[in-house]
Parts: sequence; C-alpha cells; structure tokens
Amino acid sequence: MTRPIDWSVNQRPGERLRAAAVQLNSNDDKGRNLAAAERLVRAAAADGAELVALPEKWNLLAGGEALLAGAEPLDGPSLSAARGWARELGIHLLAGSVAEQGPDGKSFNTSVLIGPGGDDLAAYRKIHMFDVDVDGVAYRESDHEQPGSEIVTAPLAGTTAGLSVCYDLRFPELFRILALRGARIVTVPSAFTLATGRDHWEVLLRARAIEDQVFVLAPNQFGEAPPHFRSYGRSAIVDPWGTVLATAADGEGFAAAELDLAAQERVRESLPSLANRRPAAYAWPQLKEAHA
Repeated sequence: MTRPIDWSVNQRPGERLRAAAVQLNSNDDKGRNLAAAERLVRAAAADGAELVALPEKWNLLAGGEALLAGAEPLDGPSLSAARGWARELGIHLLAGSVAEQGPDGKSFNTSVLIGPGGDDLAAYRKIHMFDVDVDGVAYRESDHEQPGSEIVTAPLAGTTAGLSVCYDLRFPELFRILALRGARIVTVPSAFTLATGRDHWEVLLRARAIEDQVFVLAPNQFGEAPPHFRSYGRSAIVDPWGTVLATAADGEGFAAAELDLAAQERVRESLPSLANRRPAAYAWPQLKEAHA
C-alpha cells in the first residue's frame, strides 16, 4: 500500500467523514445474511463510521432463479431492516444492492442509500449487465435481471454521493458523469469475481478515483456462494489521489477510513483535470457493424 499524501493543512471542522466498507460472505440463506450484515453495520458504527456501505446482493447471493424467487419490493423486509439500523444508529447506510421485484418476470439489481432518519435518499438500478465468461464460468445476468437507465446522485452529509454497482466499474463514462454532476464520493457495492478481482479490482478502483478525483467506497463480497460464485473480497476505500486508504482482510469484516473532503478540494485545485476537459473535442465514434 502506498503512503497517503498529507493534504491536511488548515483543516476545518466538518470536513472529514468517516466511512466503512462492509465485507460479507453472503449466500442463499437470507436470514443468515441479514444477521451478518446487521452485526457488521453495528460494529462499523461503533468504530465511528458515519457512512457504512454493504456489498452487492448483501441479503441474498445465489443463482439467477434463486435471486428472482427471493426478490423483494423496495418496502420489503431486507431494506426495511436496513432502514431500521440506519435510524437507530444515526448513520448513512448504503444498502449495497438487493434483487428488487420488477416487471416482465425479471428483477432489478438495486442499490439504496438510506439517511440517518431511516429515509431513502436515492435508489439506483444497475445499468450494465454482467454477461461474460470468466475463468470457465458463464455469467448471464440479463437472463434474470433487467438494466436500469438512470444515473443517480444524492445528497450525503453536506456533500454528494454517486451510486454504481459492481460491473459498472468498468465503464468510466458513468463515473465521469457522476463527478460532473457533483459526486464527491462514489459507491461501488460489488461481488467482484475472484478471477477478475486478482488482476483488475484495485487497478480499476484507483483509476476511477484518479480520473474523476472522487473517493471510491467499494464494499465487496468474499468467498464462495451457490451455485458457482467465488468473490475476491479486498473491500477498499480509495482517495481522489488514488491512494488506497483501507482494505478489508479476507473473511467477513469491514475497512474504515477518514474521507478528507478539504483535501479532495485541494487535489482538484492543484490538478484540475475535471475543469480542463474539452467536451467539444470529444466525438463518440460511429462504429459500423462488421460484415463477413
């Protein structure tokens, strides 16, 4: 891990926010998953976290049919429990993502940001479907899930958060739009695979943080889940300079760090890459379909 740059000059009260990324080994036992999530949310809050984030599919991580069968409405028991924890503990809680009941026999992969009063501040439905082949395993999220279409930001403790989910991490244009809409913190709840995590997880987290000068809060799943999932873990918090502030150890637990919002502003002032963009010079390529 690299040594963080000391940007903490002329620090003013209220310019720091303590955040925690909870790491779970969720499976197909929803009751067990909720108990583990509650235990670690409470532990992170006791450690001083004002913002706690759960990973992707924290309440149920299983195959497509099981996820579809276990999908809930936004006022269902899993998110209702999360709202109660946030209200009791007085924290902002990112309820990672859950399978949300949707139309046409498919679910959404939905991340919900909950405020300290237990109210929903934002709900984001994952835009990019994980339809890939990795390490000999076929993943086809679109068989049982449908993509969202809205990019989402929300107010959070005097600043702004941008929401994403897992595979979204590979699409820098999403993160750039979040930053240009004012996001200072971007959440990336994930169940990143072991095979891709080893080579891509930290690289992509740091790249998105550096490119868009945002804090990246990335709670990840760890270990095995049915039917064939193997998640990488290493939940992380990255600062706008690309420094990894905290990483979770293997197993269930959490990573916690102070987000220095004043330092972020100084990074943006000294290296104003967002301000130096030239949108008029960028043209999206018009790709032609290949013909045999």
